[in-house]
Amino acid sequence: MSSPLVPGGAVTVRQVPEATRRRNLGVLLRLVHRYRAMSRAGLADRMGVNRSTILALTTQLTAVGLVREEASGATGRAGRPSLVVRPESDRWYVLAFDVAVDRLVAARVGLGGTVLERREAARRRSRHADLDEVVGVLAGFGRALVAAAPPAARCVGVGASYCGLVRAADGMVRLAPNMGWTDLDFAPALSRRLGLGLPVAVGNEAHLGALAEHERGAGVGHRNLVYLHGDVGVGGGIIVGGRLLDGDDGYAAELGHMIVNPHDGRPCNCGSRGCLEAEVGEAALLEASGRAGGPVGRDGVRAVVAAAGGGDTAARRALDRVGDWLGIGVANLINLFNPGVVVFGGTLGEIYRGAAPRIHARVAAGVLPVSRDRVELRTAALGYDSTLTGAAELGFAALLADPLGALGEDGPAS
Repeated sequence: MSSPLVPGGAVTVRQVPEATRRRNLGVLLRLVHRYRAMSRAGLADRMGVNRSTILALTTQLTAVGLVREEASGATGRAGRPSLVVRPESDRWYVLAFDVAVDRLVAARVGLGGTVLERREAARRRSRHADLDEVVGVLAGFGRALVAAAPPAARCVGVGASYCGLVRAADGMVRLAPNMGWTDLDFAPALSRRLGLGLPVAVGNEAHLGALAEHERGAGVGHRNLVYLHGDVGVGGGIIVGGRLLDGDDGYAAELGHMIVNPHDGRPCNCGSRGCLEAEVGEAALLEASGRAGGPVGRDGVRAVVAAAGGGDTAARRALDRVGDWLGIGVANLINLFNPGVVVFGGTLGEIYRGAAPRIHARVAAGVLPVSRDRVELRTAALGYDSTLTGAAELGFAALLADPLGALGEDGPAS
């Protein structure tokens, strides 16, 4: 195969145009970040270049302290131990934030995606904008995480996942129906309070969950994926041909507001009726099981699932009802997008585990056989950390796109 990185055969990295060299460094670092350990041979195969080119690229990234090479323990054909390239996770990190309806999570995530330290707090459920309170808690967590990092470690980015519609152009939270937020500049406010001199990149929680599961979780190896995320409501993310379906302004795949029950559906916080979110969200499950007014959030959903498994008739009936509507929604999505995998994240992962037979029955009855034959239904491999993982990837984006440019240097670190 001809090399797209070094056309015409083996040349040194200094002979490659500057823009290409920077791009190649980013490709290599992204691979090491994603897989956490790759041999030189594996990198050469994935990038389509010869090993001398990989040696030149890894030498540069090692010089600035982004990666290191170690013996793998295996031996090559000549009997020498093969070398693997690993990220310097303890030296380079991002701050990742996850803003859910009823909790706030912050983490220091090292290069390679390793969560090094995390903080979490409950969030009051309110129909009023709580921007100052949320930013204050997250900024406090962020400053504490930075202070606890090793002295030589450096924060290279900040990413945040938010449970609402986020405008792609500037990260503004345009609408959060379950919390009463409208057009609030969350990212600039958090950046100012953190005081790190870094911008905050913000994304919709389900979009980021879809990306994370595609890269590191249940969707690895699939080019097309549908991700359904349960919090209080339902969000969605869709991967088509390996890329996120984001829409003109970043609001695509609001799967929770797909109308599945237009005639006698439950009212939704968006102002419509019969949305998927209204029929399968937390409120629908708790009310149908007779548990409204009791525990909410993850604890409330888990309690219903556990009770149904233990023979509680009302809980079983409620879970079956929600599973029916969820199966109808999933059947529609499979017919529309022909994904290789549908992933249930957040509290929908709990619901899927308790209502899988109902969901599968709806899919069997409602999906065209040619699309149904190979699709897999799975719970999120990253669990409740799918959205946090996606936020961390936002934070790493600049470094992975142009490692030397992000660090402000072109040569070896002093």
